[in-house]
Amino acid sequence: MVKVINTSGKRKTAIARATLKEGKGRVRINAVPLEIYGTELARMKISEPLFLAPNAIEDIDVTIEVNGGGFMGQAEAVRTALARGIVKWHNDPKIKDIFVTYDRTLLVNDSRQKEAKKPHGRGARAKFQKSYR
Repeated sequence: MVKVINTSGKRKTAIARATLKEGKGRVRINAVPLEIYGTELARMKISEPLFLAPNAIEDIDVTIEVNGGGFMGQAEAVRTALARGIVKWHNDPKIKDIFVTYDRTLLVNDSRQKEAKKPHGRGARAKFQKSYR
């Protein structure tokens, strides 16, 4: 039987769905290899779980579909999905402890959302000025 694991990660309005299968250690995001995906900052953010657990995906192929949000929200969603997949694949509490002590959002979705815009202003809190004269 082929081992397949599905995980997901969220950040703001970005949603990432990761599929882990046995393979050669490739990571693809929206069919683009991690090595050439997005900006360097986003790549560094996504590869944090790979640096923390260096040999974790030597024999795993990771396919990640991500949509919604901006490029950094997508990167953080991908990072969460990847880290969750690695923990679920290896089922090793040591890896989980390493991830949690480094940054809890590797395994837990960041639930913060943009505050809604209110009337009588340009944004959530700003209000138009009044002069009374």
